[in-house]
Amino acid sequence: MSVKTRPKARIVVVFNRDFEGAEADPENKAREDIRDIAENIVRILEGSGFEASGLGVTVDVHAAVDAIRAARADAVFNLCESIQGDNRFESLLPLLLDLEKIAYTGSGPFALSLALRKDKAKEILRARGVPVPQGMMVTDAATPIPLEVPVIVKPAREDASVGISSASVVHDPALVAERVRHVLQHYRQPALVERYIDGREIYVSLLGRVGEKPQIFPFFEIDFSDMPPDRPRIVSFEGKWVEDSVEYLGTRPVRCEGLTPALRQHIADTALAAFEAMDLRDYARMDIRLTAEGVPYVIDVNPNCDLSDLAGGFSKAARAGGLSYKEVILRLVALALTRRPDADTIPLAKRSRSVGAADRTRAGQSVSAGGGVVRARAPRGGAGSA
Repeated sequence: MSVKTRPKARIVVVFNRDFEGAEADPENKAREDIRDIAENIVRILEGSGFEASGLGVTVDVHAAVDAIRAARADAVFNLCESIQGDNRFESLLPLLLDLEKIAYTGSGPFALSLALRKDKAKEILRARGVPVPQGMMVTDAATPIPLEVPVIVKPAREDASVGISSASVVHDPALVAERVRHVLQHYRQPALVERYIDGREIYVSLLGRVGEKPQIFPFFEIDFSDMPPDRPRIVSFEGKWVEDSVEYLGTRPVRCEGLTPALRQHIADTALAAFEAMDLRDYARMDIRLTAEGVPYVIDVNPNCDLSDLAGGFSKAARAGGLSYKEVILRLVALALTRRPDADTIPLAKRSRSVGAADRTRAGQSVSAGGGVVRARAPRGGAGSA
């Protein structure tokens, strides 16, 4: 007697390929590590009993969706962070996957888009009582800035510290407009000007669980003790990507120690509140500045954050919390496989088909013998209305 075995789940790991041909642009070239992450995840999934393959996404997103459909994917491991070098289109692939009813890892299109509108994200967090720095969006360098210096000026819709350097922290009110002008001209997008929060920079990583609140891993923070005194205590692009720079050497991630249990819980509650307010799912990292008075300000929300193995902050936090990199990847796949892509909505066509002819008749509709609707409802207002 033959034994019927359950077929392996098919997972397609997608990543953006817009780093190709970007050798002349260091900020775009930094995206190249996403390919290595994708290849590593494919190996992990194959070694764990899945059918896994990688797919690089170009500007032709529809071709990528066609390939995913042809692969008959049970789920997509989504590492696509941008399209054609533009982060605004990070939500495009998830939107199309929702349309195709294909499950995928990470946050949905609304949360991804919102996180890239940093000003709107901060407005929502502020409305939900989550502490965020006072700030404003600026589209014209001549706009008066009513914030006290020091301020930090950065592009409004970038991530991975793109557009952030030591010059981003401005202490002279007369120089704020100059920095705003630099962002507007070089990055061709609005500038976000925020009050610079001096204090410890703490990273809080969260990983989803089925039917439970997200798991919060041990905190990490940036050790700025080796930063030259003339440089601000921030993680700039150089500090994140340029290994021979003084900023890179002066920004070491270390375990966050010395917090009282009450303060640690306060920071965890703040991170979880931000996670829920932004409608995130599966995994994320919250960047928090902790003032000397013990106020945890959320300075950035990172859905679908860096998932690199050894160098990634999220994977380090997970290991500190007792989970291996492989366990993190498998948890994310499990979350995607157990989620109906359209669980939070019933498409209009599906609703219409579910309504029987008798129900439509009771609603004031006339139904022909063939089932077609002749008249949907009585006219609303105007001539002939009661």
